[in-house]
Amino acid sequence: MQEDSGRGQTRATAPETPAPSSSLLQELGRLASAVRRLFGAQLHLLAAELGLARSAVSWLLLAALAATVAGVALGLTLLGLVGVLLATWLHSWIWALLLLALLQALLLAGAILLFRRCMHWMSLPATRHEWSAMMRDTLHHAEREAGSGTRGEGEP
Repeated sequence: MQEDSGRGQTRATAPETPAPSSSLLQELGRLASAVRRLFGAQLHLLAAELGLARSAVSWLLLAALAATVAGVALGLTLLGLVGVLLATWLHSWIWALLLLALLQALLLAGAILLFRRCMHWMSLPATRHEWSAMMRDTLHHAEREAGSGTRGEGEP
């Protein structure tokens, strides 16, 4: 009996240490759930941003259409005002309209010639080589920056 009471005393006085494996498993479980919540929130945020981007593209296209319509309307209004001014200056609507048509034809021909000249410049061998060299340099610069971004802030 004394031995039993002595054993009971030792058991009562000895501090109980929790099983390290169960505490470690609980911590790992909490860490895993925290990581799941973090990445779940990040994925939710990404989905919301993509939805906003899709909406922004639609609004951007609508704004571009509205700006184009407004620009054409402004151009027509200004063209009408110039026509009225020419008609009062020349005292003839027919001459004013013919002069406006001639002015528009000259502007159209100039725009076409400029476009053709630019296309010719882009087709020249020197321009093609410069263009490809510029694209290669841009690609190499982007690869260097992407490589330096993964190494750390302080390293070149």
